[in-house]
Amino acid sequence: MQDLATLVWEREPSDWRDATVAEPVGVNDSTLRDGEQAPGVAFTIAEKVAIARALDAAGVDEIEAGTPAMGGDETEALAEINRVVRHAEVIAWCRMSEADVDAAWRTGVSRVNLSVPTSERQIRAKYQAPAEEVLKRIARVVPYARQRGLLVAVGGEDASRAEPSFLRRVVERAQSAGAHRFRFADTLGILDPFATLDVFRALRAMTDLELEFHGHDDIGLATANTLAAVRGGATHVSVCVTGLGERAGNAALEQVAVALARTSGRSTKVRFDRLAALADLVAAAACRRIAESRPIVGSCVFSHESGLHISSLLRDPATYEALDPALFGRCRRFVLGKHSGLTAVRHALDTLGLAADDAQARQVLRLVRAHPVATKRPVETADLIGFHAAVSARAKIGLRPDPPGTEPLDLL
Repeated sequence: MQDLATLVWEREPSDWRDATVAEPVGVNDSTLRDGEQAPGVAFTIAEKVAIARALDAAGVDEIEAGTPAMGGDETEALAEINRVVRHAEVIAWCRMSEADVDAAWRTGVSRVNLSVPTSERQIRAKYQAPAEEVLKRIARVVPYARQRGLLVAVGGEDASRAEPSFLRRVVERAQSAGAHRFRFADTLGILDPFATLDVFRALRAMTDLELEFHGHDDIGLATANTLAAVRGGATHVSVCVTGLGERAGNAALEQVAVALARTSGRSTKVRFDRLAALADLVAAAACRRIAESRPIVGSCVFSHESGLHISSLLRDPATYEALDPALFGRCRRFVLGKHSGLTAVRHALDTLGLAADDAQARQVLRLVRAHPVATKRPVETADLIGFHAAVSARAKIGLRPDPPGTEPLDLL
């Protein structure tokens, strides 16, 4: 299989661009930190380690593995993840305090994300102090972490509601204190892609720090906002597998990685063929079912029922698939149901080695279309074999396949 990270999308050259043209986008996965903050989600140490290994195998650049200030199992998991992960950088999430830095250092990680509120509302609620307190803490704690040998990213919590002039001061202070990156968090998911693009163009113009976007999905725009941030100059994206996270969740790893290549010609190191298994692993550990229609990893995203669609797909898969399922280690699936046509029925019968003439195929189609209306489920293989047997039995005793005027309309 072609290297997925540098794939040239050959099927539609006017739409797909070579993903190697621009610098790869760094992927910071926060499933084990922000993802676990989803209500009711709690991973065991073994589950965290298994997910970290799977993320590493899937090619993410960074794993934000937890919050060491929680102590106990959290620090044990962080230490074990840092020990077993081979390729990705393991990062601890901390508040902007020396005590949190110390807790992270004791786990053995070499990188931290130091988070600080940046909106007036959050600064007031968390620090009960003027905004200057934020700048003082950055100036004090970032050098402290650097002295501990830690690489530091400064996370601007609620940055989407911060005053632009103050946010500029935060970024400048982070850089002068020794941080290598600024993470802009749309903590409440209030941005739209147009505003996100403008924000990151402004940030890119004011600093040469790495810039990361962390988007929440409260109004369903986390993935779109993440793409806009990259277009505006973000070098890194913060994501969670299946979009797991607080409230409505975060930008989804699988959607962002694929959409960057599909719409922006930007590559990541993420292996598309590992995404489905990774999503299943996280969903099982989180006890959260993956919706059948969820993009990229849902069970139905490469399934087709419409007779018109299947007839075209059998001639040229690109007629109704913008993504080749093989890129994701998956297979195309044809589903028989109310909207099926003769082509789909004949194809299914041929696949099973079941012979049927035109009249018999039409009667099978009639039974196929009636089945989901009566049962509220698609036709399974056993159902189709039964329909074929019933139609064949009628033919053997000389009965008409269908009463006159009841033949199903041929939708291909």
